[in-house]
Amino acid sequence: MINICDAELIDSKIKEGELEIVISKEYFNEFIDEQEAVRLLKACSIANLVGKSIVGKALELRLASPYSVRYIAGVPFLMIFKFVHNY
Repeated sequence: MINICDAELIDSKIKEGELEIVISKEYFNEFIDEQEAVRLLKACSIANLVGKSIVGKALELRLASPYSVRYIAGVPFLMIFKFVHNY
């Protein structure tokens, strides 16, 4: 499982109505470049993504449909679950 957000969102609060999401350094604790993000996106089984750049990259890689993106206060959020069965 990976959690990736756009760097500019670190230490921000996203609020819409009663919902408030804190994007903290403690949760998203390591900075990575785009190449590493792509490698992790391709290799992971579960991804939690926040922000225009990283969500856009996941869509560009065709890992999810644009219909799966949820916008909260204009910020895109995307969860990806890859189901692979080996019997």
